[in-house]
Amino acid sequence: MTDLARFRAEKDQSFKFGSQSPLTDEQKAIFLGLHYFPENPVLRLELPLERLPSPKEVIILTSTGDKRSYFHVGQIRFSVNEQEVALQIYEDDYGFFLPFSDASAQAETYGGGRYLEPYEIRHNTLFVDFNLAYNPYCAYNERWSCPLPPAENRLKIKIEAGEMKF
Repeated sequence: MTDLARFRAEKDQSFKFGSQSPLTDEQKAIFLGLHYFPENPVLRLELPLERLPSPKEVIILTSTGDKRSYFHVGQIRFSVNEQEVALQIYEDDYGFFLPFSDASAQAETYGGGRYLEPYEIRHNTLFVDFNLAYNPYCAYNERWSCPLPPAENRLKIKIEAGEMKF
């Protein structure tokens, strides 16, 4: 079993039995596991963080109309299927935050977008593994309020890695 497969199995157990699960008791009773794209090593990336000269506070709307404050710290650039893309990176008290949606949204992945938490492996170099892209809790039921990916992080290409539609 790969590290990713083990991580996914542990997440399924946490969702089914954990007290911090986003699922309702009714959902837990019939939950058989999350769905994922096959592991895609090409989308496991070490990328330079193109930092802004000074982080800018931004407000990101949530699925329930609330507002959350983050700092826009910079962007990353990479290629997917020979197409260059850029995604904006945000930061809060918990670390880096990468909300995004892509062309798989609605049909294959949650329509409201997915999240990643890249981390710095060297000065201004982030580890970004799209195999770890996950649905926000509001993808499971409406009792959650989740930040929506800003327009600049809505890609017209597919990112075929990570968690799929619930």
